[in-house]
Amino acid sequence: MTDHEIFELGDLALQRGGTLPGARLAYATYGVPGRAAILFPTWFAGTHEANEWLIGPGRALDTDRYFVIAPNLFGNGLSSSPSNTPPPFDRARFPQVTMADNVAAQYRLVTEHLGVDRLALVLGASMGAGQAYQWAVGHPEMVERLASITGSSHTSPHNQVFLEGLRAALTADSAYAGGDYAEQPRAGLRAFSRVYAGWGLSQAFYWERVHERLGFATLEDFITGVWEANFAGWDANDLLAMMWTWQHADVGRTPGFDGDTVAALASVKARALLLPSRKDLYFPPEDEEWSARHLPHAEVRVIPGIWGHLAGGGADPEAAAFVDAALRDLLATG
Repeated sequence: MTDHEIFELGDLALQRGGTLPGARLAYATYGVPGRAAILFPTWFAGTHEANEWLIGPGRALDTDRYFVIAPNLFGNGLSSSPSNTPPPFDRARFPQVTMADNVAAQYRLVTEHLGVDRLALVLGASMGAGQAYQWAVGHPEMVERLASITGSSHTSPHNQVFLEGLRAALTADSAYAGGDYAEQPRAGLRAFSRVYAGWGLSQAFYWERVHERLGFATLEDFITGVWEANFAGWDANDLLAMMWTWQHADVGRTPGFDGDTVAALASVKARALLLPSRKDLYFPPEDEEWSARHLPHAEVRVIPGIWGHLAGGGADPEAAAFVDAALRDLLATG
């Protein structure tokens, strides 16, 4: 993993009340400070390393031109999380952290620690997109451009039902023990992974047997070799903490908007590019088409292909090229 740094936040007051004591924000930077700054928060069950497919010389986020900042989501095991927070806020007692709380911490990182007062672009994929939206609503004077990749401005009811299924699979393992497990609930993590396997990729991906082209002879090999392997190293409470943040995401809950998501979107000053995936099962294009109708300056470009939600993560070369080109176009706008 690319080296990361820690920004010590002290006691962080939270949007829903209470405090996250001794809060720590993990982050990585790429490029030279002083260049036009880009902020690229992480997604669910990912770290800054997962963002690096878009970062570097000759890529859309060209480090010969831009200074890229990648803060890690609370709950992802690098920033403050259930797994690394001391008692009494460890494990399942970790405070409820919102998207706005993540952005409040990132704002301090960017302005206080890194001395950045303007962001040429804030972008993210999946939960990262939710943070990007939150930045554009919460700090409209700072954000010039917004890019949402396979995400949305708020978590839809259907998306919340999907998350409830994941939560139920993980916590049904008796080894979970209400979050106070001595060892990771392996059966729960395995069930969680298998539920996710049916949602992260599209029906067409499986119908066309793409897993075989990736070197997996059977569906069982693919599920165990990709999905179970991906989540096997994660702490169960960390996953649940990030899921809570995801499930309660809504820019309408930003202070001053009283739950009015439409009004929150209308307040955005940034030029927005929304990049949903054509066959995403839980962040479908309709979510972003709805948001675009309420943003003052927005364009929707639908990522082609059959990779579903994973089209936003660089795994499919066709989708990756589409996203890279779209971001280049956005950065070229005045």
